[in-house]
Amino acid sequence: MTERVTLITGASAGIGTELARVFAANGHRLALTARRADRLEALANELAATCGKKPIVIACDLQDIDAGEKIAAALAAEGVELDNLVNNAGFGVFGDAIERDRVEQVGIVDVNVRALTDLSLRFADQLIRNKGGLLNVGSVAGFLPGPGMAVYYASKAYVISLTEALRAELAPRGVRVTVLCPGPVPTEFQARAGVGSGHDTALLNVPAAVVAEQAYRGLMANKRAVLPGLGIKIVPFALRFFPRGFILAATSRFQRQRR
Repeated sequence: MTERVTLITGASAGIGTELARVFAANGHRLALTARRADRLEALANELAATCGKKPIVIACDLQDIDAGEKIAAALAAEGVELDNLVNNAGFGVFGDAIERDRVEQVGIVDVNVRALTDLSLRFADQLIRNKGGLLNVGSVAGFLPGPGMAVYYASKAYVISLTEALRAELAPRGVRVTVLCPGPVPTEFQARAGVGSGHDTALLNVPAAVVAEQAYRGLMANKRAVLPGLGIKIVPFALRFFPRGFILAATSRFQRQRR
């Protein structure tokens, strides 16, 4: 029988690393991919020591157009198939879209949208065959317009929409599909995005390890969406009571406070 693995993208830091730890602790063999090979190897060695079999390490930049081909080839070479796919990789940049580097912002689309879509569709047949699961990492930002991080917010709106649609299509075929929508999580994301520390979001912050544990349980329970933390759970509900123009202005003020 072909060995089954869980593929986790963006596993070298933050929520991705914690997701790898949670899946490994629950007996899943892993395949890990991210840009930084040294971090992946260190994580793989840690998991091998604590949980058994060493994960497959695939150093790959999802901004590359052939990233999906590289990942598929690496998995085929190991003789494994996916029973779970976790599309965690993603990044954003802070600042007005017209003032930030255009190539960098298109890179957000490459990772957060194109690569996530490619992998979700590329491995769908394996997930169906193995009655597995698909976990896509969105964000509470996906429920909002995002002046100050326009492309990032829009990319996460896409992730939520696509994941919910795939859930409807794949559920009859026995695949669990869940979208994870965390709020601010203390990781390297903020530093890479260039987000300042001028606004306290402690009320919404949930540690990455807690987010990962809730995401795993949600996927295994086949929840449509996981929103870690009470403050985050309120956001989609509260948005129903405010005009879109008000939400846009409020988000813009919030983003300016983060500079």
